[in-house]
Amino acid sequence: MICSWLLCASCVAKGPAKTEQSMETEEAAESMDIDVEYTKEDSALVVKLLTEAPTQRGKENRMMYFGKKFLGLPYVGFTLENGDKEHLIVNLHGLDCTTFVETVLALSLCDLQDARTFKDYCRNLLKVRYRDGKMTDYTSRLHYFTWWGDDNVKLGIVKEIGTMDPMDFPFDAVQTIHIDYMSKHPNLYKQLKNHPEFVSVIKRYEDETNGKQYAYIAKEDLKFHQSTPLGQIRDGDIVAMLTDQDGLDTRHIGIAFWKDGNLHLLHASSLYKKVLMSKETFYEYEKKQPKHIGIRVWRMVE
Repeated sequence: MICSWLLCASCVAKGPAKTEQSMETEEAAESMDIDVEYTKEDSALVVKLLTEAPTQRGKENRMMYFGKKFLGLPYVGFTLENGDKEHLIVNLHGLDCTTFVETVLALSLCDLQDARTFKDYCRNLLKVRYRDGKMTDYTSRLHYFTWWGDDNVKLGIVKEIGTMDPMDFPFDAVQTIHIDYMSKHPNLYKQLKNHPEFVSVIKRYEDETNGKQYAYIAKEDLKFHQSTPLGQIRDGDIVAMLTDQDGLDTRHIGIAFWKDGNLHLLHASSLYKKVLMSKETFYEYEKKQPKHIGIRVWRMVE
């Protein structure tokens, strides 16, 4: 299947005149064997960011470098729910917490690989977003972040920080997974409502995950200084804020960074409606989240 241009008329009308770079990004996307939804502005920005990185990044952590490129970008939810058929959606003009992390990780992987075309970016985005790096239908998307973490660890894209050793402070708390929110509330998901046959597949994946245990950092331990064992977390690490309620595993995703010895969060905030670097510490942020129990941590493999 040749990549489709799924642009609305207004997007096409507002697009800039074609340049040599934008024509190259179009040709790269159209050579892929999957449907990709994107705008000319999105593809041009991907190539611009990847082209600039070798001379501008220096020694800065890749996840931090690319994450900061989106500061101030509007928070927009449900950007992956367009259309009835599952396809790869590239949207760099509005991000939620998960698509922000996926976008930054895909860009970072491209930079690591010295792969700087829009096709390279789409290939990496596909790999991190879908089970085994392959898109089939809605059920192949890694909807729960437990699935996302397990799959990306298996593919060698990230590694999880912390062990199940109860002496491995601060990773000395244990999360036992119990997820069923999607299969119990299919009416809240357009694709599940339109395709009831997907519900049983999602439930099977949920059941296969339930009972698994993972080490995490209890949120009260996020108050410790960078000089303590909490300093195992590094700038650019991916963090998932966990819950044990409502049939969910996580409630928010972001990127950790240190400032003045305290841990902070770079994330797409639904409260502030934009991508930002939190001024309050991660500990102060978590104290305000009664349904959060702590965090799990992953690091891009380099």
